Amino acid sequence: MSRSEACSTKSYEGQMLPLDSTQESASMTSSRYNGFELLIFDWDGTIVDSLSKIAACTQASLRDVGLPPADDEKIRRSIGLGLRETVEAFCPDCTDDDFDAIVEAYRKRWFSDFSRKSTVFPGVRETLEELSRRQYLLAVATAKGRQGLNLELEASGLEPLFVASRTVDEALAKPNPQMLLDLMDETGTTPDQTVMIGDTPHDLQMALNARTVGIGVTTGTYDSPELEEYDPVVVLTGVAELVPWMDSR
Repeated sequence: MSRSEACSTKSYEGQMLPLDSTQESASMTSSRYNGFELLIFDWDGTIVDSLSKIAACTQASLRDVGLPPADDEKIRRSIGLGLRETVEAFCPDCTDDDFDAIVEAYRKRWFSDFSRKSTVFPGVRETLEELSRRQYLLAVATAKGRQGLNLELEASGLEPLFVASRTVDEALAKPNPQMLLDLMDETGTTPDQTVMIGDTPHDLQMALNARTVGIGVTTGTYDSPELEEYDPVVVLTGVAELVPWMDSR
């Protein structure tokens, strides 16, 4: 039985899974950090500088369907959740018809106007290349759909560096641990060999739920104190700091 199959449906439905007293926190001992094998990265706000484009696309989509604009900060802070949760964060009174219209308008707008405009953060490409050279397994866990991720992986030139990926088209949305559980199953790794790197509390809560180590980066909307509430082993200013931090362990 796979790790994801072993988790009951009830445990998935809970989303915010607490650490029980028999489980060691991923940040308790430094001796485990030398055993990293699988490094899983969020995409938007972690690998690529795309949050302002996502917010702009969302605002354009709301105009397209005749709805009033939303608060940009609410949009940015909802990035990384599932589609339903994201829309509800900035449009809590939306009907099901509104939701369907916004999602369809967003997809059209993104692929026509925004999908190839995201840029990789400085130093990220070199960091991923170095980690790959050191034979770490690199993967992506993202709230993007499969088509969107594939387009950006190809456009960025980063696709060859990743051995696996999961999107909301194949797994339950963050902070549910299914993306991480599936990636560990696919790569034959265990939670204590796995690190989740991301810019949101959703990423770090997902790491806690999957019993993996979490690392926060402040290249998104959230600052260090906000991310530290989710027990990451460290909060870095960006992915480009990852190799020096690992070398210092």
